Parts: sequence; structure tokens; C-alpha cells
Amino acid sequence: ALLQWRRFNFFDKEAVKDPATDQVFDQLKDVNVSACTSGRGQLVVGDFEGNLYFINRQMELTAFRAYEIRVTHLLQMKQHNLLISIGEDEQGINPLIKVWNLDKMERGNPTCTRLTRAIPGNKPTPVSAFAVHENLNFMALGFENGTAVLYKGDVTRERHSKLRVVYEGGKRVTGLAFKSQGKDVFLFVVTDNMTLSINITTKDTQTVLENTGATPGSIVMSDASQDNQLVIGRQDAVYFYQPDGRGPCLAFEGVKLQLHWFRGYLIIVGKESKTLPRAPVLGPHGMEMNTVTVYDIQNKFIAYSAPYPEVIDVMCESGSIFIFTGDRKLYQLQEKDTQSKLEMLFKKNNYALAISLAKSQQLDQDGLIDIFTQYGDHLYSKGDHDSAIDQYIKTIGKLEASYVIRKFLDAQRIHNLTKYLQALHKSQAATEEHTTLLLNCYTKLKDVSKLDEFIMTKNREVDFDVETAINVCRQSGYCKHALALAEKHKKHEHYLKIQLEDIKDYQRALQYIGKLDFDAAESNLKQYGKILMNNVSQETTDLLKRLCTDYKPNDRPLIDQNILEGGIPRIQKANAEEFIHIFVNNSNKLTEFLEHMVEVQPNSSNLVYNTLLELYLHDMVHESAISTRVERERKTLELLKNPDANYDIDQALILCQMNNFKAGILYLYEKAQLYQQILRYHMEHSEYVHVIESCKKFGQQDPQLWVQALSYFASKEDTCKPQLMETLSHIDKKNLLQPLMVIQILAHNSTATLSIVKDYIVRRLQMENDQIAEDERLIKQYTEDTQKKRTKIEELKTSAKVFQASKCNICSHSLELPSVHFLCEPHSYHQHCFESYAENDMECPVCAPENRKIMDIIRAQEQSRDIHEFFHNQLERAPDGFSVVADYFGRGVFNKVTLITDHPSKTSTSGNTR
Repeated sequence: ALLQWRRFNFFDKEAVKDPATDQVFDQLKDVNVSACTSGRGQLVVGDFEGNLYFINRQMELTAFRAYEIRVTHLLQMKQHNLLISIGEDEQGINPLIKVWNLDKMERGNPTCTRLTRAIPGNKPTPVSAFAVHENLNFMALGFENGTAVLYKGDVTRERHSKLRVVYEGGKRVTGLAFKSQGKDVFLFVVTDNMTLSINITTKDTQTVLENTGATPGSIVMSDASQDNQLVIGRQDAVYFYQPDGRGPCLAFEGVKLQLHWFRGYLIIVGKESKTLPRAPVLGPHGMEMNTVTVYDIQNKFIAYSAPYPEVIDVMCESGSIFIFTGDRKLYQLQEKDTQSKLEMLFKKNNYALAISLAKSQQLDQDGLIDIFTQYGDHLYSKGDHDSAIDQYIKTIGKLEASYVIRKFLDAQRIHNLTKYLQALHKSQAATEEHTTLLLNCYTKLKDVSKLDEFIMTKNREVDFDVETAINVCRQSGYCKHALALAEKHKKHEHYLKIQLEDIKDYQRALQYIGKLDFDAAESNLKQYGKILMNNVSQETTDLLKRLCTDYKPNDRPLIDQNILEGGIPRIQKANAEEFIHIFVNNSNKLTEFLEHMVEVQPNSSNLVYNTLLELYLHDMVHESAISTRVERERKTLELLKNPDANYDIDQALILCQMNNFKAGILYLYEKAQLYQQILRYHMEHSEYVHVIESCKKFGQQDPQLWVQALSYFASKEDTCKPQLMETLSHIDKKNLLQPLMVIQILAHNSTATLSIVKDYIVRRLQMENDQIAEDERLIKQYTEDTQKKRTKIEELKTSAKVFQASKCNICSHSLELPSVHFLCEPHSYHQHCFESYAENDMECPVCAPENRKIMDIIRAQEQSRDIHEFFHNQLERAPDGFSVVADYFGRGVFNKVTLITDHPSKTSTSGNTR
């Protein structure tokens, strides 16, 4: 398997230099290294003298003594700036755990927050492995006697931790690792001869993963890209483990000294046979060469491989790999940028691997499209058009489609072009031109099956412009496909155009409209109604009747689910007047349609009634048969007299006049209360009898009709004495004209003699004489009354009034003091009677009701004297205008009146004092 993996050099190697001297970093050349770790921006090294060395990003070295004897294990937490170390302060087997808070310093050194002896039981034994969970709640230690213990609680504080043994075996523990999975936390335990997982959150349940263990250092945890699996390197292969069992393995043979993980890469340090001269300080022996190999597990290639002398440890920090070798040098491997890697792959035409690498490096979409394009161009240049089109298909949505289409326009590559265009449509990236081109490809190939699949497949997702497809199919003569496409996608306008213009199946087109929803049926009937009316008039009329009353599509039940559930039925109907125009040259069907509408909808619009009336009148005028004409006249008049008929009376009158429909004209005049027009109509036609009848019928509403009749008959030289006498009689009865006006009107008629008006004149003169006599009598009476009242008022003002009443006007008992006297009659009252009955002490109780009536009348007159509009209306309606003016004059309308309020005179007497 290893031989099949391609090798690349995706890392740049350089020896780390000391920035102060610009020489190779050698500050650790005399350190006897015992443990290494890295994290939080620094490299940490421990030695056998108990010192800890810290190297920051600027390669600055700091150190302090952590243990008295030695440091054996180090672990830098990734999410917290804590360093956990294990070492010895005393001789013998006495391992100590120390937790260092690197953020908190004491005397220049990190603060030790915990100090714990690492003893699994009563017998001390060296620590062989340890691990700490990133949540700082779990810490596991493995010992050489095969025991694994777990500290549960705050790792930074000893008093909050509880110790328990989670595993006991006969072989040394070589590796420990934690894995969180949901709510469970698992501890991987690896010994010399066994690999197992322990669920430390569920009663320490153990699962043996394999009866084979591993050597120290050959164990590592992968990152999330490989699902955080346990990785173990053995002689024959590299194995991956989940808490419930073994996963895949990679057959990498050879001795594996160390395993490390860096950004999805697996780093393996293996043995090399070559040796180099050893540094003098370490003795004369040659150093064994180790091979450091970096594997890209996901993309299956070797990203880097090189030999190094006796690799002590590999540390991953600050985006780089640091290799610490036996000659105490520090080497840095810096990963090349993605673009550089891709260019290396492009030079070797290794596009498939470039695509895989780009995806794993989360390269943006534009970068991937560029690789697909280059790969497609490479395959196209080699003549592999089928594979090339597959790569171009992956560029859809980013690469301009015309770039690909131009390459495959040759007739020999039309199959590839068709495949690309199909993918373009599936990606919803096709334009109308692409749809046109694809359909033209189908028609050129005469591939009806593909055309059927593209257009007629049921439940197929639409990935093309339907209207363009319909147009191309029509132009290519595939009307059947165009029709199916239009029907399937409810392109009603296109469907009807094909049926009516190409296939000319009017009946089926009408049936299709009858199945549409209301809005679609309405709009399509407006558009295609004329052509349908010319070819299938009866069926079109029937559909219009449905549409304008209570429309329901033909393929729907009459009673829908809404009504069954007790809902209110929804009535949809169009406006009939909007369809009148489609009945051009078919007045019979229009009449049938409009009659149906006014029957089912009596409240139809005036345009419907006007049009129906016009049709009736047109048919009536052009009817030669007498009986049929009479029937049509009856029908027309019946329409006019219909109380629900909502026709426009002015337009109806014009239509009747244009068609000389006498009965209709007279009815409409009467309906519009145009009584004078009725009279004039009869006058124009010299219908004397009808003139008199009209005056009798409408004279009550308009008395001036008799006056006009008199003028009419007076202007006639014919012998119309009876009509003249009858007219004059009515004018006399209703006093419509002054006698002088009557005589002036009759003076124009040479046939009207004095004998005709003699009786009228005598009677009128006698009436006026009687009226004059009556007026003179009333004047005399009002003058006398006025004089009496003035005399009485003067007497009250100037003379003393003697009250001689002996009885109270309320209780009728003898009058006694104290008493109250009024000047009105005069009236006299006991004071206690007056106070009991009087509404106020300034008004006579007996005269008050009558006085109140008079005052109300006066107030009403004062209020109404400013109502000028009322006055003018009354003046216009009154038979005698002078009497109205006189009445208002008497109310003081034309005078500026100043009202002076005075209290009624009252005298009170009480003994001799009042």
C-alpha cells in the first residue's frame, strides 16, 4: 500500500536559527533531554536534571528547576495555559505530579497549583504513560506494573480530585488517551499486549479492542478530520480504533518509533540504517538515522519524507512541525501554501489528486472550478472528450458555459454537447439559448426518445425554460411535444395558441378552458373568445354563461370539501359586460347570453341592460312580420318596465328615439317625470286627445301642463274648441293663470271668440270683487282692534288702576291680605295661592299658558325670518306669491327689529304697607 502512495515534497525544511546570533539554534546542546511537549505558542523540554526549558515563538529560551532529580513526562494543555509534569524530587521510585499555571508567576517561575504523589497502591512503581482531558476534570496515569488510575475532579487542585483504579493488568501501560462521545467519556488504555477502551462515565465498562498492544511513543489521537480516533503504529501497519472496536488500517511496514498528528497529517518516525558521526559530547559512537514521514491520510499521498539523526521528539506548534534530533538541533518543517502544492501537482498533470487536495484544504469554489477547468482542458487536448465533458460539467455555475459549448459545437461531438447541456439544465443554470440549443441537438439527432424523456417524463424536475422549449418544439414541427409541455406546466396561453393556430381543434381548446381555474379561464376567454365564437358559438356561449354566473371547472366536483365541512360556498363569476365584444357578428348568441344574465342576475350592470335593449330594438325594427314585430315590441316594453332593469335611462331614451319606439319613449318620459316632454310629444304628433289625457294624468304633479296645453290649442287654427274649453276650465279651477294672461294667450287664435271666455272672465271678476270686499272688512277690523289696544296701553301707562276683585282667581275664596294683583285682566290672588301655583313670580298663572303660545309663535317667526332659501322655495311653490311676501313682511323679515324685554306689571299689597 505504501508503494502505491505518491510522494511529494509539500514541506520546506530549515534548521532553526537563534535570532540573536543568526546561527543555528544550539542552546539545548548540553541538555540531556527526558521529555518534550508543545502548545500555547511555545516548545517545552524537560531533562534528567529536573529542569524545564521554554522556547517561545521568537526562539527565546527560559528555564527553571521543576524537580530535584529528573523530569519524566510533560503535557501542555491546548485550551488552557497549564503544564502538567511528572518527575522525581527524591531518590528511589517516588513519581510526583505537578500542575503549573503558566499565566501566574511567582519569583519569575510559573506557579505550581498541585503536587500529588503518583502511587497506584501501596507499592510504588514508575509512571509509564499519562493523559489529561481538556475539560480538566479527568487525569489518567499508567504504570509499569500494568495499573491505570483515574483522578476525577479539578486537575489543578488536589483536594477536589478522587482517585480510583480503572484497570489492572500484568503488562506495562504504554499509552493513554481520552475521547468524548456524546455524554460519555472514554479512556483508551494501551499496554504491551492489549488495547482496550473504558467508559469512565458508565461504571468503568471495559471493551477489549485488540489483544495486541504497542510500544511507548507509537500511540497518538487523530483530529476531527479522522473522527478523533486512537492511532497505533505497529511493525506491520498503522491501526485506527473507536471506543467500540477497530477501524481501518494502513499497511505501512517498518519499525515505528513515534507517531504524531498535525493538521490531518500522520507523522511517523521510523528507523533508518544510515549513521552519522556522533557529536563529541555524546561519545564516539555513530548516531542512528531515523526517517520522518508525513502522510496525508485523507488524500492518500506522502507529503514529506526525509532522514534525521536520532529523532528525540517531534513537536507541532505555531503552524509548523519542529523536529528535535540527537545532535540537539531543532529543525522546522513549514507547510507550503495550497497554491504551491497545486502548481506542483499541475506540472505532473496529477489533476485528480489536486482536486482531492483542494477539497481537503477547504479551497474556495473558484479555486476548485479553476482546477476542474484545467483538468478538462488537459483531457480535451488529449482527445478524451468524454472525460473532459465530465470535468466541465463540474464547472457549471462558475465557468462561462459558452467556453465549453464552443469546444463541442462540431457535429461529431454533439453527444458530448448534449450531455453538457443536460447537466446545465439540471443545475438550473441554463438560459433560454441553452434550452434552444439542447432541443435543437435532440431534433438534429432525431432522438425522439430523448426529447420525450426531456419533455414528457412525469414527475421530472423542471430544469429548463418551459416557454423556450415550447417555442422550439413548435418551430421544429413537434407540436405534439409542445402541446404536452404546455399542458403539463399549465402554460395555458401556449396550449391554446397551439390548439387554435396549429392544430385548429377548437372544441378541445374550449374544453381545456372549461377545466381551468376561474382567473385563467376568464383571461383566456377574453383573449380567444372571438375565434371560438366564430367556430363553436353555442359551446362558447354556454361556457360564458357558466363563467358569468357561478363558475366551477369541469374536472372539479360541484360540492367541494369546504362546503362538506360546513364552510360558506365561494361564488366566482366574471363581469358579463367584459365579454360583449366577442359576440361580433353574432347578435343572436349575444341576445341569448344577455337574456340568461338578466334572468339569473337581475342586478346586472347597466351596460348589459343597455346592450340587450339595443338588440331588442334592432330586431324589432328589422322585423317585417307584423305578429312577430308586435311580440318583440311587447318584449322590449316589458324589459323597460322591469323594476330590476338597471339600464341607463338617458341612453335607453336615445335608443327608443333612434328606433322610433313610441311606447318606449312615452314610458321613459313618464319614468323620468318628464311630463312636459310627454305633452310636447303628443303636441308634435297633433294628438289632441292624448294632450288632454296627459294633462289630466300628470297635471297634479305639474300644473303648468294645462297652461302649455292652452297655449298649444290657442296656437292651432283648427277647430279644437272642446279641448280649449276643457283646458280653460281646469286653469280656472286651479287658478293657474291670471285672467289677463289667459286673454293675451287666446288673442293669438283667430278662431277663439269672446263667447269662449265670457263665462270665465265674469266668474273671475266676481271672485276678485268678493276678495276685495273681504280684505277691506278685515282691514277695518284689524284697525279697530289695534286702536283699542293702543288706548288700553296708554291708560295703563298714565292712569291709576283700581283693583276691585273680591275673590282669588285660583281658589275662588274671598280675597284676604296679603294678596297679589296683575294688570292683565286684572287677576288677583292670595299670596300663598300665587306662590303655590305660579311657575315664576313675575307671570300671571292664569294668563301664562296663552302668553306662552303667543311667545312661541313670535320666536318661531323670528327664527324663520332668516331662512332665505326656505322663503324662496315657498315663494316659488305658492299659487299666490304676494300673500307669501305679505306674510313674511308681517313677521318683520324686511325690518331691523330691536327686541326690548320687559317684566309683566305686578302689584303686591300687604295690609296698609303695599
